[in-house]
Parts: sequence; structure tokens; C-alpha cells
Amino acid sequence: MKRYLIKISFDGTAYHGWQVQQNGITVQKVLNDCLYELLGKKTDVTGCSRTDTGVHAREFAFHIDCEDNIPEAAFLKGLNSMLPDDIAVIGCKSVPPDFHARYNALGKTYVYGMYTGNKDPFRERYFLHLESAPDIKLMERFAKTVVGTHDFCGFSASGRTVTDTVRTVSECSVNTQENKIYFRITANGFLYNMVRILAGTALAVGYGRLDTGVAEDVFSKKDRSLAGDTLPPQGLFLEKVIY
Repeated sequence: MKRYLIKISFDGTAYHGWQVQQNGITVQKVLNDCLYELLGKKTDVTGCSRTDTGVHAREFAFHIDCEDNIPEAAFLKGLNSMLPDDIAVIGCKSVPPDFHARYNALGKTYVYGMYTGNKDPFRERYFLHLESAPDIKLMERFAKTVVGTHDFCGFSASGRTVTDTVRTVSECSVNTQENKIYFRITANGFLYNMVRILAGTALAVGYGRLDTGVAEDVFSKKDRSLAGDTLPPQGLFLEKVIY
């Protein structure tokens, strides 16, 4: 028995997130079907995390156990040939039998993309269009207050399934490139909708609707209503999984 760590990229526009569910097609379901065709039997696919409907990934990781002794390069090529155009295998390697794609992950990096100026139909799948430009310096000040170990309960949606809401953010920044704005965050773990709420709060700070020190109130009071809006999913990318 061989365990593979497989990394993929996907455009989440057509999918109801990662996790298999009854009411819509998901990335995991597509992989399950392709692996069945490739290996000739049902294969358990264990992902590094869940992603919501419409969220994308430049690098998502999962592991499988495989009895067939297929070389990594051949496995990658074979699986890629069966996947739709909006999912691609970008890496495949053997790992120890006790490796776990979720529990061995040290952290993840997410990026939320926005843009200003005229509406661009070629960006609508991957960015949030802003009618006016926010103050980037204010957004940067807010981002710095998020770094560290905090209780992010107030920056998560009510549908979360975990009780421990303390997370450590090692990096949070706001960068610009021409008329594009990127909210970037790295942490040892994330709560339900946490990145989209933090990005929405940063945007509200940039527009002067919230104070740059709002995070301290949200952390101490654990009050979701004090934070900004939950931004729509299409601007969010899982950028990297750290092992």
C-alpha cells in the first residue's frame, strides 16, 4: 500500500466547494469519480481542508492510499487526462503511511482579490469589483492588528463546527498591483468564513466605516456584528498549504 500526497489547482466557480454533498457537484466528488476510473475501485480522498462554494485554489492538497505501484509521474499524467479543464493536478509524491493531508498541515495561506475602476468581465470570476478605491494604508494598519494568537470567534460565521476558535496568524497584509488589491493571510488554521470576514472588515476600514483598531473589540467581545461584511466567494483563493 502506497500513500500519495497530491496537490491540485481548481477554479471553484462551477463547484459547491470541496466536500462531497448531496445537493451539488463538488471537487472531491469529481476526484472520486476520476480515481475510480483510473484505479478501478473506490478510493478514499482526504483533503487538507474544506472550501466553500465558488472559492478557488491555486494549491489544494489531499492524500489517498493506492495499492497499485504506479510511478508518481505516470499517476499525475493519468489523473490529469481524466479531470475536467477547471481542475489540474500540479504535484504528486509518495509520503509515509501515517501522513495526513489535514493534520500534518502546519498552516495555509489565503488571498482575497479585489479591483477598482471599470467593471471587467474577465475578472468577475476571480475578483470582487469595487465601485471606489478604499484607503490602502488604513487597510494595512488593520491587517497588522490581526497578526498573532487571538480568539477569532467574532471573525467567523455561525455555521462553524469547531469549539476551539483560537488561531495564530503569522502574516496578514494588503498589497496593490495597478488597480488590483490583494488581502493576504497565513495562519495555522482558519474558521468558517474567517478570511472572507477579515477581508470584509479590512475593506470597511479602508472606506472609513470601521476604525483601524476594530479587531481588538472583536477579539475581546467575540461579537460577529462588530466586524465587517462577509465578502462573496469568487475573490478567495487558497494560495498554499504549508507542510
